[in-house]
Amino acid sequence: MKSAFLTLFLLFFLVLSFYTSAQVAYQKMPVEKLEAAYEKYKEPAITHRRFKHADLQPLIQKHGADFNLEELGKSVEGRSITSMKWGQGSTKVMLWSQMHGNESTATMALFDLFNFLEGKNDGYDELRNLLKNQLSLKFIPMINPDGADAFKRRNALDIDLNRDAISQISPEAVILKKARDDFEPEFGFNLHDQQIYYNVVNTPKQATISLLAPAYNYETEINDVRGRAMQTIAGMNELLQELIPGQVGKYDDAFEPRAFGDNIQKWGTSTILIESGGYQGDPEKQYIRKINFMIILNALHQIATRGYEQYTTEQYFAIPDNGFQLMDLIINEMQVKVKGEWYPLDIAIRRRETENAAGYFMSASVEDLGDMQIFFGFETLDATGLQYLEGKVYSTAFESVKDISEEKAIELLRQGFMAVKVKNGEARQVHSLPILVLKSTEKYSSGWMTGSATNFFLAKEGKPRYAIVNGYLIDLENLKNHEIRNRVF
Repeated sequence: MKSAFLTLFLLFFLVLSFYTSAQVAYQKMPVEKLEAAYEKYKEPAITHRRFKHADLQPLIQKHGADFNLEELGKSVEGRSITSMKWGQGSTKVMLWSQMHGNESTATMALFDLFNFLEGKNDGYDELRNLLKNQLSLKFIPMINPDGADAFKRRNALDIDLNRDAISQISPEAVILKKARDDFEPEFGFNLHDQQIYYNVVNTPKQATISLLAPAYNYETEINDVRGRAMQTIAGMNELLQELIPGQVGKYDDAFEPRAFGDNIQKWGTSTILIESGGYQGDPEKQYIRKINFMIILNALHQIATRGYEQYTTEQYFAIPDNGFQLMDLIINEMQVKVKGEWYPLDIAIRRRETENAAGYFMSASVEDLGDMQIFFGFETLDATGLQYLEGKVYSTAFESVKDISEEKAIELLRQGFMAVKVKNGEARQVHSLPILVLKSTEKYSSGWMTGSATNFFLAKEGKPRYAIVNGYLIDLENLKNHEIRNRVF
């Protein structure tokens, strides 16, 4: 009897000890420790989000001693697609980035993570050993190198790779599907960027990070595979609320039968979508890069310790949805004249990036007009009492863009000139002047209706008070610095 009691006591003690140690392992990593790791191991060769396939190759090769590098195949235009494997644990995790060529934020963070995984004798060895012994990691840092070189969403066939999981027309899609099938990961991280206009629904806050456990069927059911992804995301959100409180959204989970995330979930890999959006004052997404590093490393720790099990699907569904309610500029109560009558209306403006050989510039247009009260602007102007006024073209041509100073541009704007001409220069040449520059034409587009290019004045009694130049708001009485990306027309 005593022997049986002793056996039960020992069994209870072992179970309690295991439970206690597991609970300790389930504690999330301290923010300070994650931040310090990022600052120490940030890859210095990457300083902006517009990098090319060739820029990454030496960075990949320098990790060849600690990672198992494998060329998985080539893109449409013959660029290599490489995987990097690290760790010897039984739980397999695959992370892939830049399926869309102009979505590079997480790619930057992965190279910071590679540096971290190679570190030693820095206070993080216990974490590295845990990850190495529990996980086998497979990274594909750039799935769409042709799109990356052109900094565009689609590949060289003009196919959206995230709609090619089933037909696999593109060689890049074939490579990704085979990589998943050969490796058979338990967890997958599908790393993307989303437009900066996504917000946390019905709030003015940008959705800096949006998360999703993609659906695997039209009914958006939850099985063990998807449930694990949801639990992991709930843990990631706990950390994110310390970093960017109120700026985390949940991406729409409507099933897309052609998408990789949805199908990889369907094929048995617990798939976590990370969408990097916008953050004020971070146009090159360097702070969002840091956030990616921190939440990915924290998520790997969750998976290695099975810490995600302490979170619930209810916590996942409590993350607010994404909205699409942000605008670059909202002008309220602007007066426009139609058939001799003045009408007050709100207009909402967005600026879109456009790539060319000289770099990138912004092209702005009216997104919507009327009653814009459900939208939020990065800038908002109350234009009560101000009237829409078209600008003029300055008649005297300058030799080139460099002969026009910012002070001269502002002086001309105050006189009602919206554009100047140059004799020399290339059309689509990028410049930062707060005025339109014309080379191949003596006219420019302007208007206030939806789709119109936004180049006009807001005037008081016929005198320009504000200029809207390619969607940028310029206060002609209280000037401030603008990071303008304009182009020669």
